[in-house]
Amino acid sequence: MSAVQIRLGERRPAEVLPDDMPTSGALVDRFGRVHRDLRISLTDRCSLRCTYCMPEQGNEWLARQSILTLDEIERVARIAAANGISTFRLTGGEPLLRRDLADIVTRLARLETETGPVQIAMTTNAIGLDTRLDELIDAGLGRLNISIDTVQREKFRELTRRDRLDDVLAGIRAAAASSLRPLKLNAVAMRGVNEDELVDLVQFALDHDAQMRFIEQMPLDAGHTWDRAQMVTREEILEKLATRWHLEPVPGRGGAPAESWRLDGSAHTVGVIASVTAPFCGACDRLRLTADGQLRNCLFSNREFDLVPLLRGSGTDADIERTLRGCIWRKLPGHAINDEGFLQPARGMNAIGG
Repeated sequence: MSAVQIRLGERRPAEVLPDDMPTSGALVDRFGRVHRDLRISLTDRCSLRCTYCMPEQGNEWLARQSILTLDEIERVARIAAANGISTFRLTGGEPLLRRDLADIVTRLARLETETGPVQIAMTTNAIGLDTRLDELIDAGLGRLNISIDTVQREKFRELTRRDRLDDVLAGIRAAAASSLRPLKLNAVAMRGVNEDELVDLVQFALDHDAQMRFIEQMPLDAGHTWDRAQMVTREEILEKLATRWHLEPVPGRGGAPAESWRLDGSAHTVGVIASVTAPFCGACDRLRLTADGQLRNCLFSNREFDLVPLLRGSGTDADIERTLRGCIWRKLPGHAINDEGFLQPARGMNAIGG
């Protein structure tokens, strides 16, 4: 496997930032959406090779010297928190592969906005989580999402190209025994793969005091092989779940990516993230920082705002804030997946961050 030299030699021209963007106040885009959530990718590397995300072999990894350091991540996060970002979600690749993960959580958990301390969340495949969860909670981790697309061993091995189901289950058990709530389990719903397992996955989540959330498969695979016809839609997911439970919509979704339904009138819920068939772009309050220092205002954007010259050069905090504001101000009204001219991002999901 090779490492790609990203932005270490000749650099792209500096982004010309718009003159009409706000220079103070909330981090708002041209459509009035206030941004409060920053997803920080810590690495593009992963301990699995899920078929819908990345190839099994031949991956071109970001060069290690291009990955943001602990100090650089903290600096960007500090500036973001000072301008209203109140939730930081650590993603990858797989964030547990960062040896300094607990130090990152500690540094970020100390940040505050005008309204109080920030919240630190993480999305993980849970491999190795059982041995690190206590230190992460002590460091300030407050919320956890775990990816688990199947609980059938052979299917897991075929889907992830790794025989690591026992490791994932150990991580889920540790999370279920911890104080972290709500605990959320994420599954990409895939035709011919796990569509027959949706009810079982919800019951698995209930057995671990967690909320199951199903995600419509999105065009974010590194091989660009996404096929809309193979996607299990929101309506199909709900139809299958309705064979087992009475589903009652939970109001007050706000900017959350998942719609939630109450199961049989209980306190337990199931969620669906329908980015393709029921986009929620109008309430989106998120932006992303890639592991190599690129700001992205949308998961599906083909435009990035490079922070590395500022972080590793003579850029001031004011310069970084201006780039942050410019990135958000240039955000489009939606991701345009359903438009005829939609272009899939060049980066795969592992290199963008969840």
